[in-house]
Amino acid sequence: MTDGALDGTGPVDALLVLSFGGPEGQDDVIPFLENVTRGRGIPAERLEEVATHYRQLGGRSPINDLNREIIANVEAELARRGRALPVYFGNRNWTPMIEETVRQMTADGVRNAAVFATSAWGGYSGCAQYQEDIARAREQVRGAPTMVRLRQFYDHPLFIERFASDLRAAVASASPGARVIFTAHSVPESADAVAGPPTLGGHLYSRQVAEASRLVAEAAGVEEHDLVWQSRSGPPSVPWLEPDVVDHVSELAGTQDVRDVVIVPIGFISDHVEVIWDLDTELVDEVRELGVTVTRCATPGPSPEFARMVLQLLDEVESGVNGDRLGDVPALGCNRDGARCAVGCCSR
Repeated sequence: MTDGALDGTGPVDALLVLSFGGPEGQDDVIPFLENVTRGRGIPAERLEEVATHYRQLGGRSPINDLNREIIANVEAELARRGRALPVYFGNRNWTPMIEETVRQMTADGVRNAAVFATSAWGGYSGCAQYQEDIARAREQVRGAPTMVRLRQFYDHPLFIERFASDLRAAVASASPGARVIFTAHSVPESADAVAGPPTLGGHLYSRQVAEASRLVAEAAGVEEHDLVWQSRSGPPSVPWLEPDVVDHVSELAGTQDVRDVVIVPIGFISDHVEVIWDLDTELVDEVRELGVTVTRCATPGPSPEFARMVLQLLDEVESGVNGDRLGDVPALGCNRDGARCAVGCCSR
C-alpha cells in the first residue's frame, strides 16, 4: 500500500539521525528538562518530580547510547552494501544538539542530507516538531545542506516483523493466557484530534498506533489485545488519551482477575526512560501488590531489521518511489528543509 508525498532527491551525501535527546549525568537532568518544557509554563516542582526518575538511573538517560547503537548498525548495513555514506547524530533537547550537528555537516561539505527521526508516528511531537527542529537548525547555519525527512514508518514491514517476533517470544515466556497489552505515549486529546490532514479525519497519531498494534498482533498470532497509553505529563484538567496503562492493568486485576500481562511498548523504538522507568519500574511496582506479573516485549531499535528499515526508507527518498507498507492509515512523507508535509499531516 502506498500514499503520501515523497520528495525524490537522488543520492544524498549524508544521513542525519535526529532524536529527542537525554541527560548524560546528574548535572544535566534539570537543564535537559528545562529544554524539553521550555515555553510550557511547567512549575519547577514538577521538573524536580520528573528528575527523580532520571536520578534513580544515575542521572543518565539511555537514549543517546541507544541511538548510537542504531547508528552503528546503520553504518554496518551501509558497509555491507558497499556504500560510504556518513551518518550524523543530532538531538532536539540535549547534546549533540541538531544545530551543532548541522554546523558540523556544513563544515564537512554536506550539501544534500536525508533525516531519519526516531519516531514512527504522525502528529505534532512525533513529526511536525522534528520538522521545526530541522528548519530552526538550517536557519542558524549559513550554507546548511538541504534536508529531506524520511517518512513515518509505523507500518513498515520490517518494523512490524521485528515487533511481532519479539512479541511471540514474550508470549512464550509468559504464563499461558497472559493478556497482551500495547502501550504508547499519551498526548492531549486536542493534539491528537488535529494530527493529520482534515480531509482524512485527523487523529493520525492514535490511528497509526492502533493500526501498528493490530498489525503486530496479527503477525504474532495474537487473537486479542488491548491498547492503552502512558507517560502523560499534563495537568489533570486537560484530557489526554486514555486509559493509562497502570489504571488499565489494575482494573483488569480487580474486575477480571487477570494475573499475567504481556506489555508491548509499541510507541517506542528503544528501552529509554519511558520504558525502563514507566513500565519496568512504576508499572511493575504498582501491580505487583495486586498479584499481577508483567512480561515486557523487547523494542526493535537495536535489531538488524531496524537498521535495514532505515536504509529502505532512505532508498524511497533517493528514488522518489514509495516502498512497501502494511497499514490502512496514511504514512506521510515530508518536503525538504523542514517544511511541513505537503498534505499538512502535522498540524498542531
